[in-house]
Parts: sequence; structure tokens; C-alpha cells
Amino acid sequence: MKCISIDLDGTLLNSGSEITTESVKVLNELQARGHCLILNTGRAYADVIKLEAVQKIKMPIFCINGSVLYSADQELLFEATLPLDVYKNVFSALKGMDVGILVYTNYGGLPSTLPPLREKSRQELDKIFHEFNYDQILDKEDLKIYKLIALVHPDQLEKIEEVKNALTGKFPISMASSHPNNVEITSNEAHKGKALLRYQDMMNLTFDEIFAFGDGGNDIAQFEVATTAVAMENAPMEVQQAADVITKSNDEDGFAYAVRHLLGLLD
Repeated sequence: MKCISIDLDGTLLNSGSEITTESVKVLNELQARGHCLILNTGRAYADVIKLEAVQKIKMPIFCINGSVLYSADQELLFEATLPLDVYKNVFSALKGMDVGILVYTNYGGLPSTLPPLREKSRQELDKIFHEFNYDQILDKEDLKIYKLIALVHPDQLEKIEEVKNALTGKFPISMASSHPNNVEITSNEAHKGKALLRYQDMMNLTFDEIFAFGDGGNDIAQFEVATTAVAMENAPMEVQQAADVITKSNDEDGFAYAVRHLLGLLD
């Protein structure tokens, strides 16, 4: 059995956050041939399942960089959370660095998840982050924290390295950037690559080959366990350098192009 592990934003989704007709056709063809399709994304489950094409194709969904795994039947299989003491310390460090902070929890993203913020202006983003009362998060019953995102404006990218340097080696966390202007902070057990191996073991499957598709820094984790790693043309250079194959961009049906023309998966 071949495993096809696919990132969403910047990979399967085009710039309009759509899965194109051609990509849907390729997904259906791959599934009809008995391959295991997996969506492997930094998004929260609620932001994945709202996509119409996803609702129509039954496949496992790995969310929040491998923090939360759902079966093809939408059964929760696994979750990795940040201990509250770790969350408090990391949050405190981020709060002192003048960055936007998103907290992904079992109550949703607070004050938001990332996708709804993409069209916001600089002023709107600053208002959201400055006005949100983060103290209320810790008052929630049976709270689970899956991820923090440190977010900066595109002209503040130097702050991303500052965040990474401030946190590296100090906490039991995993860090990756799904976009150049963020740092995603999760449990050490949250990892797109570990998630693939974990699922294989949990479901008693044997993947003869793993094809991983991605465009972000968080996709390097799935490239590490893949037999063939495919980066999008729109991926940063460090992601392309970690891949075996470079395909067209996400706005040129790069996923479908790779499957049909570069990898021979539908020959």
C-alpha cells in the first residue's frame, strides 16, 4: 500500500483556499486504486472539515501538525497536548516579545485560528490581539491546549528567529513554521512525520512507500519519513531543498501535476 500524505494550505489548496476540480479528480483516482490518502495539516479539524471537497472524500485527517489524528470515519485516534505549566511559560515568553498569539484548544482557536485572519488588515490584526483577554483561556473546564502560534507582520520576519532562539532548548516543545511569518509551537509528540508512522502502527498497516506533499517548514517533518518528498514550487527554498521532487505551484495544480507527470502514481 502506498501512503499519500498531503498538506493543505499552499499545497492542495490554491491561493483562493480551494481544492480544484483536477485535484479532486486525482484524489478520487488515487483512492480508487487502493492508496491510503491522508490530509496532514497545521489546521484545526474545524477548519479542515468545512472544505466542501474534504466532506466528499473519506480519508484520515491529521490536524495541528500531527497533534490530533482522526480516522477516515472521523473517530479521534490520538491527541498530543501541551502541559498547562509549559503553556503558561511559553505564553509568558511570547507575551514579552510583542507578537500576535493564537492558542489552539479543544474549545477552538483563541482568539482565532489562522485561516480566518489571512484577509485581515494590519490594524484589524493588532486590534484582535491587543483586545483579547487571554486570561479567560485558563478558566475553561477540562482545557486542552494543542498549539500556540506566534504571528508577526510580513515586515517583521526578524522576530521569528528571535522567538525560536528564545524558546529553543528551554521547553519540551516542537517548533515549525507553516508560513515565514509564524512559529507553531506544539508538544514534542506532535510531528507530521511521527503522525504517519503512528497511524501506520495504530491501524496495523504497512506502507510500502510514503509520498509526502508540502510547502511549509512544518512539512519538513513529514519529508523526513517519506520515501518521496514533494515540495511545491511556491515553497521557501529551505523546504524545496529538503524535498526529492519539486512540482508546480499550488495555483498551477502542482499536486495533481506531480501525481500524473512526475511520480507515475496513476500510470
